[in-house]
Amino acid sequence: MAGAIAIGFACKSGRSPNEKRYDLKGKVIAVDQTARTVTIAHEEIRGYMPAMTMPFSVKKDSDLEILKPGNLITADLVIDGPSSWIEILTVADDVPDDPNVDVAGEPKRGEEVPDFKLVNQDGQQIHLSQYRGQALVLTFIYTRCPLPDYCPLMSENFHQIDQELEKQPDLYAKTHLLSISFDTDYDTPKVLRSYGAAFTGRFSNEKFEHWEFATGTPDEVKGIAKYFGLQYFHDTESGQDQMIHSLRTAVIDADGKLVKSYRNNRWKPEDVLADLRALVLK
Repeated sequence: MAGAIAIGFACKSGRSPNEKRYDLKGKVIAVDQTARTVTIAHEEIRGYMPAMTMPFSVKKDSDLEILKPGNLITADLVIDGPSSWIEILTVADDVPDDPNVDVAGEPKRGEEVPDFKLVNQDGQQIHLSQYRGQALVLTFIYTRCPLPDYCPLMSENFHQIDQELEKQPDLYAKTHLLSISFDTDYDTPKVLRSYGAAFTGRFSNEKFEHWEFATGTPDEVKGIAKYFGLQYFHDTESGQDQMIHSLRTAVIDADGKLVKSYRNNRWKPEDVLADLRALVLK
């Protein structure tokens, strides 16, 4: 599944004790901002209704703002007494899955990636230019992500890539991995260090010499995220820009130029390993 999570980092307080929730998946057909409804051609809602096309009420302004016809979504269908509405969980743009296909609004293959700056798990400032001479693979995560097929899967994939590369010293020395968190308030260097060391399994012995974790100021992270095609929307409830967490994993060559951009979670560690071998051993 390719997708994007509308990130608010809010707790789930205030729920009614009587409400029932059902998993909903489907395609957006129409959005009516005035009526506050979205018409969805949805799959069977297990335990509730068969597949059909129908309008659903939407409570949150932020949910209405990010939806447009053609979106593929997952949501909670909430039933509370006589009332029902949906709460958006993920939104997927209709973009090609093929990482070899360029997409409007995203960097083109062969384009030199700007020298973005961030702060790593040790609190040290880093620049993308410092990885010149190595093939770089970067992805976007946040440590509190609850969906197993989103950030946790990206980190597990990177863990497997890191392990396989370590077995091949010629590749290991000429490659680097970078996981970038967009939860700039919570994912401090200390949190990223703990999260990363737990994934590698080295804990206090982890030196992060090959796989780093980084974040930055909201503007710094927004800059690099938008460059790679991640979208932001203005949340009228909080008054802040919030990210639609699309899945993006980029492969950058030793000259700092984009080679591929994976836009979903269907890619496998062996796909990226093949990319790196092709770059390093050519």
